[in-house]
Amino acid sequence: MTTVYGALAGGFIGTIALTSGLRIAQETGLTRMDIPLLLGTAFSPSRSRAVAIGYVLHFVNGLVFSLGYAGIFLAVGHEGPAFGAGLGLAHGMLAGGAFLNALLPTVHPRMGTPWSDAEETPLLEPPGFLLGNYGPRTAIVSLALHVVYGLLVGWFAAGL
Repeated sequence: MTTVYGALAGGFIGTIALTSGLRIAQETGLTRMDIPLLLGTAFSPSRSRAVAIGYVLHFVNGLVFSLGYAGIFLAVGHEGPAFGAGLGLAHGMLAGGAFLNALLPTVHPRMGTPWSDAEETPLLEPPGFLLGNYGPRTAIVSLALHVVYGLLVGWFAAGL
């Protein structure tokens, strides 16, 4: 039986794994994507302040998404690591596809768009199709880590 507390615990641990994995991938050159910077610069032009804000936002998002996963688990009457991993894959595809590529550049005040011209100097470049502007392995890394996040939320929600 799905527990909201279990899903929140999984979301907490899953967000640590996802955030740490993305940071390790950036430090080892697998990607140039910096999610805390992407999120935080929407609220502050200061890079150091933006990164701190971005980490808080990413953690809050991880907990909120775990509640969404719990709602899905309850709605379908099924939970577990495999189902959670499948939700994580869908989550990663939505986040890396529609959200970061289409929505974020249109509302982020410091991100360039496909229509930015030479007179504008955005702080961030847009992610591009399947996050391609942040490196060719970015989509794979992001998807894999979202699957891990979902697996952990499903595992904890099922009480395993």
